[in-house]
Amino acid sequence: FAIQTKKRALEEAVQNTDVFIGLSVKDTLTPGMLKSMNSKPIVFAMANPDPEINPDLAKKTVSDMIIATGRSDYPNQVNNVLGFPSIFRGALDAHATHINEDMKKAAVFALAELAREDVPDSVSRAYQDEVFHFGPNYILPKPFDMRVLTRVAPAVAKAAMESGVAQKPIKNFEKYKLKLASFQGRRRGFIREIINKVKRKNKSRSWDLPRIVFPEGNSKRTLKAINMLYEEKLMDPVLLGDVEEIHQLIQEMELDNMGEVEIINPGQSPQFAGYVKTFYEMKQRKGILKKEATRLMKDPNYFGAMMLELNAVDAVITGATQNYVDSIRPILQIIGTGKRKIASGMNIVLVQDHILFFADTTVNINPSAIDIANIAVHTARVAYGLNVKPRIAMLSFSNFTGRQENPKKMREAAKLVKKWYPDWVVDGEMQADTAVNPNIVKNIFPFCQIQQGANVLIFPNLDSGNIAYKLVQQLGAGEVLGPFLMGVKKPANVVQRTGTTEDVANTIVMTCLKVQAYKEFGEKEKGSK
Repeated sequence: FAIQTKKRALEEAVQNTDVFIGLSVKDTLTPGMLKSMNSKPIVFAMANPDPEINPDLAKKTVSDMIIATGRSDYPNQVNNVLGFPSIFRGALDAHATHINEDMKKAAVFALAELAREDVPDSVSRAYQDEVFHFGPNYILPKPFDMRVLTRVAPAVAKAAMESGVAQKPIKNFEKYKLKLASFQGRRRGFIREIINKVKRKNKSRSWDLPRIVFPEGNSKRTLKAINMLYEEKLMDPVLLGDVEEIHQLIQEMELDNMGEVEIINPGQSPQFAGYVKTFYEMKQRKGILKKEATRLMKDPNYFGAMMLELNAVDAVITGATQNYVDSIRPILQIIGTGKRKIASGMNIVLVQDHILFFADTTVNINPSAIDIANIAVHTARVAYGLNVKPRIAMLSFSNFTGRQENPKKMREAAKLVKKWYPDWVVDGEMQADTAVNPNIVKNIFPFCQIQQGANVLIFPNLDSGNIAYKLVQQLGAGEVLGPFLMGVKKPANVVQRTGTTEDVANTIVMTCLKVQAYKEFGEKEKGSK
């Protein structure tokens, strides 16, 4: 794009050009020069601390132009942090002999692709909740966008390999991206690992993508989360709600990946009458009249739960726009609980180099000893599914000697789990610090079965479980995922109404894993018959 010319004055050189790139001094580019450029000009005015032309003046002069500067107080900040760290990371990891043009171009294309994708809530929060969409005021990612590293560094390393300057080629880019994500926090690396696991298993088993229904099809957070994950090819989403309204939202939010997504209006669905009939037959002896069954089935949450019950979908995810109780009620009424007869909520907490499982954090206000034992079993199985050997602590305010109701029921719950699964590591009741600090156990309670620190923490009631995970989340003591619903017959999850787009996306990923586990269990059941 740079050309040879005999012109020696900027005023002459800029005439009839498309792009201006400046690294000079303040006010070098005048409004008159800007007007002499071609229509819809692109100006990179990167002089510091003041650009070659003030962006407000430039926009006033030529309204359809695109302008970028080195300043954070104007749109389109061109910042070294978008290039140098990730380019160096990719070059160093590939042991490149030098950084060539191909590697720099790869970085540019990676940034260009990323700019066209949805922007996570975490980035918007760093900029006073400003909403970003690809366009004249957002042509490249923001400096605080943590996705830059995981997109640019692999692209640079790959370009180094393809151009012959890499001395240590990257053998597995999937693992490499996972490693890069781990540099930015455990949660990002953990979710990337789950995504890779789901994709590998789908491919090896030749399974269809999990078909997941979202009753809140008009939730912007839900739509953004689906759009973010669409290119991962993890699932086949189905949205419920007003078709025209959802299409309009998708268009307004510029969710380019969502053009072909299936949208169903429950009341207008060909399946509606059949779903009403089935629901009425399920509940006619439990106080539900035919008229009430018809009314409830128009609710997307009831319709979505019935889709799952009748195997029209593989999973349901809801909760983004209403409270937890209202969201979970249709799931429990239609799908119901599994053989242990109790549903519960579980959060995954990532602290330093530990992964912890908290339960029950969302459902049961004051569970009995047998309820707590069953909750512990569900949680331990989630841990096993993530290749973590569970060490279960039944928590209370005392260590092994409490005579009050809560300590007694936690001791009883520990005994029940041990009776059912003699090989499992479980103990209690115990205080939280005793559970997670091996030194306390070693020095004061050497008889305790949990010698290496518990990783499954079971709380005596909903107060303690819910308070604990939310304090960890808000005080930054750990990275929290969930809550995730356990104990339901089929894969279902309820997100928090206060959660972010990333929280919804994480729930989608974990639900895909849950669907796979459900399919595997079904295959084993068939094989044993």
